Amino acid sequence: SYKHGNPWGKPKNKRTEWTKELPADFKIKDFSQGDRADHLYFVGCTASSDPRIQQVAKALAFNLRNAEVDFGILGNEEQCCGNEIRRMGESGLFEELVEKNIERFENYQIERIITSCPHGFNVLKNEYPQGKLEVFHTTQVLAKKVEEGKLLLHREVKKVVTYHDPCFLGKQNGIFDEPRMLLNAIPGITFKELDRSRERSLCCEGGGGRMWVESSSENGERLAETRVKDAVGLGAEIIATACPFCILTLEDAVKTSGYEEKIQVMDIAELLAEAIE
Repeated sequence: SYKHGNPWGKPKNKRTEWTKELPADFKIKDFSQGDRADHLYFVGCTASSDPRIQQVAKALAFNLRNAEVDFGILGNEEQCCGNEIRRMGESGLFEELVEKNIERFENYQIERIITSCPHGFNVLKNEYPQGKLEVFHTTQVLAKKVEEGKLLLHREVKKVVTYHDPCFLGKQNGIFDEPRMLLNAIPGITFKELDRSRERSLCCEGGGGRMWVESSSENGERLAETRVKDAVGLGAEIIATACPFCILTLEDAVKTSGYEEKIQVMDIAELLAEAIE
C-alpha cells in the first residue's frame, strides 16, 4: 500500500481497468478528469484489483445508473482506505493514507461517499476525522431507491437464496435490514434465513487481513466452510452477501468443501443487475 496505494501491489494506472468492460455508451464520471457528481463511488482496492470482484463493481455501477444516482469515481487517483493496514497494526501508514485521502476529498469537494466494501465503509465512516463527509454502503443507497420506485426490478430470478451478514456491515454498523429488503424485492427469489444470522452471524474469517492467511478451526474446518455447509443444508442455491472479502472467502470454501455443483456465491449487486436486465 505504501508503494502502489493498494495491498494487492497493482500499479496505480491499472485502478480503472474494470471500467473498460462496460458498454461503450456507459461513461463513468471521473473526478480526477475534471468531472463533478453528487456522490463519489469509492471502488476500493479489492473491487479495483481482483477479477472476480471487478464483476461486482460493474454490476454496482449498472445499478447506480439505473437508479439515477449521480456518481463518479476517483479514477487512477483512488488509493487504499487503509482499513486492513490498520487492522494489521501499521498505524503510521494508516494515518498517512487518511491524510492523503481527506486532502483529495476536499480538493474535489466530495461530501457524499458510496462504497460496496463494508470494511471501507466502516473505516471511512467511523475512523476518519468527522467532518462534512457522509458515507453510505451501497445496500443503503439502493434500498432507498427501490423504496422510492427509482430502481425497478422486473426480471425474475428463480433461485433459493440465503444471506450471509458481513461482520463490518452487520455487527459493526447495524445494517441488517437493507440487504434483506433488496433480496426480497427481487421477483422470483425464495429467501431463506440462516440459523446463525444478523447479530449472531458466523464470521467467514475474511477480514482483518486474514483473507491472505491460511486458518482452520480445531476440527480442521474453516468457518467459511461451516458457513457454506449451513447454506447447503438450508437448501439454498445462492449465498448472497455484500462484501468483497466474504465473496472471495466463501467462494474458496465452496470449492474446498466440494459444493461447486450445488451452490454459488453472489453479491447482492449482481442479483439486482440480473433483475434489472
